[in-house]
Amino acid sequence: MRFFMDGRYIRTDFHDGISRFSHSLIHAVAQQMTPTVIIHDPAQRNFLPSNVDVVELHAPTSPKEPLAARKINVYEPDVVFSPMQTIGSVGRKFGLILTLHDLIYYQHRSPPRNLPPAVRGLWYAYHLSYTPQRLLLNRADAVATVSKTSQRLIRRHHLTSRPVHVISNAPPLVERPRDPAGRREKILIYMGSFMEYKNVESLIAALRYLPEYQLHLCSRISDARQQDYFHIADSYGVRADQLCFHNGIDDSAYRTLLRKAMALVTLSRSEGYGLPVAEAMAEGTPVILSNLEIFEEIGGRFNPGAQFVNLQSSHVSGEVADSVTALENDEAFIRASIAARRQAQTFQWEDSAKALVGIAEDIHQRRSRRMS
Repeated sequence: MRFFMDGRYIRTDFHDGISRFSHSLIHAVAQQMTPTVIIHDPAQRNFLPSNVDVVELHAPTSPKEPLAARKINVYEPDVVFSPMQTIGSVGRKFGLILTLHDLIYYQHRSPPRNLPPAVRGLWYAYHLSYTPQRLLLNRADAVATVSKTSQRLIRRHHLTSRPVHVISNAPPLVERPRDPAGRREKILIYMGSFMEYKNVESLIAALRYLPEYQLHLCSRISDARQQDYFHIADSYGVRADQLCFHNGIDDSAYRTLLRKAMALVTLSRSEGYGLPVAEAMAEGTPVILSNLEIFEEIGGRFNPGAQFVNLQSSHVSGEVADSVTALENDEAFIRASIAARRQAQTFQWEDSAKALVGIAEDIHQRRSRRMS
């Protein structure tokens, strides 16, 4: 089987969610077979396994994207996997697996701020109705998503008549996690975007009850948004030095930070998966989360390594502070760290790769039978 994987979303600076998903899944599949990876930037080749084949195509945001299938046909793939649902499929002569990660933008339609204005407009219009999504997903032979929560939502809203499979996100393999009884500092970590639904403001508000703590905000952020958060902090009586903006952080520095933090925290109102949650737990770092269905799936509803805060509470920031303070007890932290690590191990890229390859083989066999 000639199996192609779309690697055009892999970033060459810092991974975002789709980049890390693509990168990790390609590496895991390459342990089981030799896929061909589609790239658009020669620099992406440096982030791929040495044993994969590579073909170059236009960028996924190019106006040529609707014609992508016709260009891919030249390479005669049997099945193509895309980590998104927007790859052009008109005239395709291959099996196709599309991915819908989550339904967040139907609830929060504001597009990512780094997109060009024209793309932002199309993004917003696209999410006004489920109809465009249905049209895209029904072009595929199968649809993948990253969690059971998203699988249930896709089925609940009847977004596709195609089979919907879980190809789970997973944290990277951590051979030597933190020592649960080792040194920890009074720092909290937030990893994620700064869009409104991420509810970072409530994390900042919690710092007024935790004057000895510093909140490390690790993702890239605009100067304007950073100033907004300083003003919010001031309104709550939170000192400016309690906020530490990294504006992007490499993997090594991030792991070092996780291994000395008291907890990773997020109060998002919506989430597709929450990979930073799984990454923190894999290092043995406890997590404090909003009580979303997806977080209960990833963190483990009754897992001591994950504490949940009720978003409907009138005192959300106080609940966060109470959860943090509880981890200052040595026995409580050790118990939470061990439990977090154990929960993270239930998600493995190897399992996701096996599931994906199995889906591709099934599609290939069915198409071969129809053509014979």
